[in-house]
Amino acid sequence: MSKMNVLIAGATGYLGNELIKILVNHKKIKIKYLCGNSSVGKKITDFDKSIKYRLPKITRITKSKINECEIIFSALPNGEAQIISNKLNNNNVLIDLSGDFRLKNFSDYLKWYKQKHKAINKIKNSIYLLPELSKFKLNKYQIISCPGCYPTSILLPIVPLIKNKLIKTDNIIIDSKSGYSGAGRGVHKKFKNKNLYESLSAYGISLHRHNSEILQEMKLHSNKNIKFTFTPHLTPMFRGILSTIYIDLKKNINQNMIINVLRRFYKGKTFIKIANKDTLLSTNNVIGTNKCIISVCRSKYKDKIIILSAIDNLIKGGSGQAVQNMNLRFGFNEREGIQ
Repeated sequence: MSKMNVLIAGATGYLGNELIKILVNHKKIKIKYLCGNSSVGKKITDFDKSIKYRLPKITRITKSKINECEIIFSALPNGEAQIISNKLNNNNVLIDLSGDFRLKNFSDYLKWYKQKHKAINKIKNSIYLLPELSKFKLNKYQIISCPGCYPTSILLPIVPLIKNKLIKTDNIIIDSKSGYSGAGRGVHKKFKNKNLYESLSAYGISLHRHNSEILQEMKLHSNKNIKFTFTPHLTPMFRGILSTIYIDLKKNINQNMIINVLRRFYKGKTFIKIANKDTLLSTNNVIGTNKCIISVCRSKYKDKIIILSAIDNLIKGGSGQAVQNMNLRFGFNEREGIQ
């Protein structure tokens, strides 16, 4: 079978670089165009010297380039994929790593992202795809919206417990810590002279835009509003996320029951691993992989548990999951290209 042509918009960012590293090893894909804005004319090796493959130079994205490719990946800032979506032809599939199509209500997008949606009519053609949780037929969707990195680490452990009505849902507490790559290359300018590499910073308390995504998906799987508190932190490491989730158990539910439900729910899911109880996780367990490792730990209180969830924000929380979604959308082997 001939290979499918791919265009990567936002190729020079951290997520774009990871996409390239995965797709060059994909047997069904040919990278035809690498696109950017301020980087036009440069080589991808100017941004990541570890990418040693022969690849096209950075060019501007145009409708004619889109027409030459079956698959468009967008790793551009919020708002840009909406513009691209209005240029798609009937043979294109857009796989978006930004927040542009994560929210089903366009007014929610305005509320949380502080900008008007530029492609409201395209929302119905999009699907929010966290692959291990989706049961939808994907071939009818032209736009695949990839989850945010924080929500990926949070929804994977929590959704099975909500669906099985094992936990109380009026006070879930989520403490997440991410490597600074999650903030993009611009983080170095934003934190200039602020000891980015030596300090831990809380941010987005109560107002982080991923709150909307987490709430939407929890409600979808439970048919009710879930009350949770989510606080993200930026850490002095390059990549990885560790989410610590504090949960109240329903009556007669215990740690072993939680572990057994998670293991049954994710049986056969290649990229999800449920660790032995009380396993202490490190981001080092997942760096460079498309895995999410989940550990259920006991609390000093019998009616509470503490869940640890670790992912690589650039892979399972970004480019790896995007390729996984592409594989599912086109009927490829789910693991194709993903080391």
